[in-house]
Amino acid sequence: MSFEYSETSNQLQSQLRTFMAQHVYPNEGAYAEQLENADNRFAPLALMEDLKLKAKAEGLWNLFVPESHAEFSEHGGLSNLDYFPLAETMGRVLWSAEVFNCSAPDTGNMEVLMKYATPEQQARWLKPLLAGEIRSSYAMTEPQVASSDATNIELSMTLDDDEWLLDGRKWFITGAMNERTKIIIVMGKSDADNPDRHQQQTQLLVAKDTPGVEVVRALTTLGYDDAPIGHAEIRFNQVRVPAENVLLGPGRGFEIAQGRLGPGRMHHCMRLVGAAQRALEISCQRVQERSTFGRKLAQHQSVREDIAKSFAEIEMARLLVQKTCQRMDQVGAQAARDMIAACKISVPLMVQTIIDRCMQMHGAGGLSRDYFLAEAFNYARWCRQADGPDQVHQMALGKQIIERYGE
Repeated sequence: MSFEYSETSNQLQSQLRTFMAQHVYPNEGAYAEQLENADNRFAPLALMEDLKLKAKAEGLWNLFVPESHAEFSEHGGLSNLDYFPLAETMGRVLWSAEVFNCSAPDTGNMEVLMKYATPEQQARWLKPLLAGEIRSSYAMTEPQVASSDATNIELSMTLDDDEWLLDGRKWFITGAMNERTKIIIVMGKSDADNPDRHQQQTQLLVAKDTPGVEVVRALTTLGYDDAPIGHAEIRFNQVRVPAENVLLGPGRGFEIAQGRLGPGRMHHCMRLVGAAQRALEISCQRVQERSTFGRKLAQHQSVREDIAKSFAEIEMARLLVQKTCQRMDQVGAQAARDMIAACKISVPLMVQTIIDRCMQMHGAGGLSRDYFLAEAFNYARWCRQADGPDQVHQMALGKQIIERYGE
């Protein structure tokens, strides 16, 4: 099986690597310093805004846009396979995807608006998102229920004449802390008595400044606040939203969620491969520089074994992601859900293990902010929860495989 990239993808890969070398890697320290000294950690950083302008000028913008929505891309859209090496490169610096307007949750939200929004909704929200003028959030998870089963969601949505009335809580809403976030896609329960559990939910477009939308607090993952994007707990206190803000139609929220989360899961896996690859590379440099017990770390058997295992696992992860991307391009995300689940189950855990080894090779420094490893470990770990925990995907995939081979 061969994975050949298009001429457009190859050209963009070359441009992106050059841009990263010239503008992103040299500014990692400056980015951290600006964030550390910011009066508001969730406000836009001057450095990020400058890098965005440079990326736009070089045509490295909205690279995530799929072929199916080529009208929204100056490149004509890319296949999943063509986008993979670009996302992998962005994954080498955790904040760099935003430079190219390719960061979560905006990419998934923009795809939702491309697929399901009306022309009026697209004009109001999609256009400024594609331009990088605003940011967005996706509110699905709730603190009081096990949201790994999306049909458990309790936030109430009641149609009152020409308005929807929302009441309930959401948490770990990525991007909601950011000052530039203006729109939240909210999933709630609009028809609790519907006998079909998958038609009880609806998704609505809710402006963040709507009266009653209360950002309760910023949340952390393993101590990281992920500023300036952030994760928030939000309370919707009798929030009134115009009826025309419904996406696709009442009772179709679960359908939208399934259409959104598949590609989003893959984007995380793509970036995680890049994070693991960079972790391996800097570890190879590290073990050549440090000595213990009279010889370099690179000469110790256990270190060589860890390097070898990590290399093999990265190659396996990369091949699995490539194969899944190719499968999605051939048959669509829904028909490729077995491969997407296999990636979601395997790649974050594999990358978490690889980065853990690399942290160990860096000694105490591996736990510090002197290297990107600890934050990358956090990213890999929360990816095992985001977009559905490992166990849900294992359960669904296991059932599918048993049905396939069990008769």
